[in-house]
Order: sequence, then structure tokens, then C-alpha cells
Amino acid sequence: MKRWLLGAVALAALGAGGWYALAPRHEPPPPVAAAPAPSPGVGALGRVEPASRVRKLNQPGGMAVTRLDRLLVQEGDEVQAGQVVAEFADAALKDATVAQNRASLEEQRTALRRTREAGRASEIAAQRARIASLAAQEEIARRDALRTDRLVPSGAGSEAVAERNRFAVTRLAADRAQAEADLVTLSTARTEDIQLAEARVAAAEAALAKAEADARLSRVEAPVPGTILRIFARPGDQVGSDGLMEMADLTRLDVVADVFETDLPRLRVGAPAEIVVPGENRRVAATVREIGWQVRRTTQAGTDPVAAVDSRTVEVRLTLSDEGVALLRRRTNMQVQVAIRANDLPVAAR
Repeated sequence: MKRWLLGAVALAALGAGGWYALAPRHEPPPPVAAAPAPSPGVGALGRVEPASRVRKLNQPGGMAVTRLDRLLVQEGDEVQAGQVVAEFADAALKDATVAQNRASLEEQRTALRRTREAGRASEIAAQRARIASLAAQEEIARRDALRTDRLVPSGAGSEAVAERNRFAVTRLAADRAQAEADLVTLSTARTEDIQLAEARVAAAEAALAKAEADARLSRVEAPVPGTILRIFARPGDQVGSDGLMEMADLTRLDVVADVFETDLPRLRVGAPAEIVVPGENRRVAATVREIGWQVRRTTQAGTDPVAAVDSRTVEVRLTLSDEGVALLRRRTNMQVQVAIRANDLPVAAR
């Protein structure tokens, strides 16, 4: 009985083992390859700066020391390119010199026109009438001389009278020739006279240009349209080393980020970025516009006592969005944090 039970158990175990060996096996699916982690972004410190840069206006006269006479703008005023924003004390004197040179130029131009015209129409007409009168007198004298010459052989005429009539013809002929020469002079100007008059006009034009240039040095003009940010001198002051004023175009703002040189390969123009503004609970969008051409020591000073103070960075200029311009319009030179999305495109797609 026991042998039978043991045999049954053995057959059951053998059947189970055979079924396990012959049963189809289900292999586990291959592991799915994980997507590559995106490249970390590039972080840097930056500063807010107008796209036009902050322009420092100074006295155009260079080393000339002149007192500021009129200040035509105030801080916060909007100005246009070429608008006069200040005048110095010598402006009136230089304006008078300009007026004097302008009058002298007009005088020389009038003289040139007279030289080219050589004579007025009335003078030319009068000279032609004189020539006609002399010609008539010469004809009368010639007839008288012929008449007296015919009377001399017969004794009816005097030789002295005949000779006097011949001299009169010669004199009148000479007077007529001189009058005709004067008419040519009145009608046609000499080349050397025209050249002399033209040279005087050129000299007067040069003097006027110099006077106008000197007058411009007594005024300060805005180089670009923008906003007056700060004024350093007031009427009655002499402009110091700080200059006269600072201005910039605040309609377009940039963020200038100092990016470590080792992060440059991961940057590209057009990359999106976010700007973290201290004291604001929102981030401002920006776009990389320019990547600098020069590696230099970092210009941004942080508060980390163990930070590398001799780091090498490159200036990267980012264009702020309209929202950022509205937020940071009055925060030029403010320090902000910059987060730029790294260039994680494959090499073939670059």
C-alpha cells in the first residue's frame, strides 16, 4: 500500500515537472530606454542697461573752460536726437560771429555776380550811344577834311584848316575805338577777375563754416532720442569730470549678463531666458541677442565669501520683453539674476 502511494506521488511530481518544462515561457519585456535629461540651464548675474547704452553728455568745446548759461531740460524729460539741451556763456558771442561771416559771404557773392555780369544794362546802353555819337562826329569831320583838302590846290582853302580837320578825324576815330573797347570791357568780364572773386567767395564760405562749427561747440545736443537720467551741472556752474548729464533711450532695455567662459559652448543667439528681479515675485522673459567677443575678468560682485573673484566671463546681451521693459524702465544698472536655457540641440541640427 505504501509502495503504491509513493509511486503515485512520484508520478504526480514527474508530471508537474514535465508540464513546467514543456510549458511556454513568457519573457519579461526589454527595459525602455530613459529619455536623456535636458541640459541644465546657464545661470549668471546681470545688470539692466538701455540698448542705446547710457550716454554721458559733456561740454563739446574740449579743454575750453566756459560757464554753463542755460539748461533747457530737466531730469526725466524726453528729448529728440539733435535737440539742444544746454547752452554755454559764449554762445551769444559766437552767434554774432556767425552773423558777421554770413553777411561777408553775401557781400562776396554779390561782387562775384557783378564781376560776371561785367556791367549793368543801362551802362552798356549808354556806352553804345556814346559810340554812335563818336561815329557820327567822325563822319562829319572826315567830310570837312575832304572838302578842305580839295580847296587847298586852288588856293580857295587854307592848308592849316585842312590839316586841323585831318587831325580832328584822327582824334574822333581814336575816341570811338576807346569807347568800343570800353563796351567790350562792360560786356565781358576778365577771367582773372572772375577767379579772384570766386576765391573771395570760397574764403568767406570757409570762414562761415568755421564760425558755425564754433557756435555748435557752445551748445550740447542730444545724440539719440531718449530720457534725461541725471544732471550734474546747473546754470552758472563749470562742467566737472562727471560731465554735464546722462541720458538713454529707455524704450528698449537689455540685460547684460556675465557668463562664465566655460558655459559659452552651451549658448546660442536667440535662446530664451528668464530674469529674476529682486523684490518681484514674477520672472521676466528675455532673449539672447548678442554674445560678446572678449573674455575678461568678471565685473559682477556677489556676496558669497568663497566665490571666485578672478573668474573669466563674457558679456552676453539679452533683449527684455515688453513686460520687462515696463517693469525695469526706471531701474538702469540694477543687478538681476539670469537663467538662460542651454543649447541642448544635437550637433546635426545645429
